[in-house]
Amino acid sequence: MALQALQSSGVAFRKILSHFPEELSLAFAYGSGVYRQVGPSSDQKVKIIAMNENVALRSALDKNLKSAVTTAFLMLPESFSEEDLFIEIAGLSYSGDFRMVVGEDKTKVLNIVKPNIAHFRELYGNILQENPQVVYKIQQGRLEIDKSPEGQFTQLMTLPKTLQQQINHIMDPPGKNRDVEETLLQVAHDPDCGEVVRLGLSAIVRPSSMKQSTKGIFTAGVKKSVVYSSLKLHKMWKGWLRKTS
Repeated sequence: MALQALQSSGVAFRKILSHFPEELSLAFAYGSGVYRQVGPSSDQKVKIIAMNENVALRSALDKNLKSAVTTAFLMLPESFSEEDLFIEIAGLSYSGDFRMVVGEDKTKVLNIVKPNIAHFRELYGNILQENPQVVYKIQQGRLEIDKSPEGQFTQLMTLPKTLQQQINHIMDPPGKNRDVEETLLQVAHDPDCGEVVRLGLSAIVRPSSMKQSTKGIFTAGVKKSVVYSSLKLHKMWKGWLRKTS
């Protein structure tokens, strides 16, 4: 395990990590003790990763970061700020999550991103600078993306296969059985391209969030689940009051 990767994370993380099996190649810690989060939800979870220099693992993580950027690009306008991008990226895993409709503070994603802009910039900066479809104005913190049908088709073709298949399922009329590439070409010309991508993403996230919640009820028990849900609803209500005040 890459203990040196946790030098800035405090003695507690290194002590915990020292008890892990040596053959592990990846571990992560999460919580506001790792990265700061604003607002009364500051005890909520963000993540840090420590890993060995494993080529296959590093390649998979890099691919995941690039996929997140591309997906966010498709759902953003032609010109946007770094903060807009990072909020979109951080919100990907919540897209379609029914817990964000009932029981979660609606400012959760914003609270994650705002105090961690520098960390997001460090994580995604090279990807943004190397992407030929992006004009990245670092000093101004602004970006411009190619929103032409050709540009969007290129972006759609680099999305993860699972998301491409979901988009195809949404857009393919019954009985037509078009291949994925043909569907993506149609979506690239659609003014609502970003919304189609968002629908596809939601279709992936929603079943997973439902499954996690159902497992939580059986694991924690009904009583604990009701208490937890009540606390979540209270937090959501407080967040709504802050927003409207």
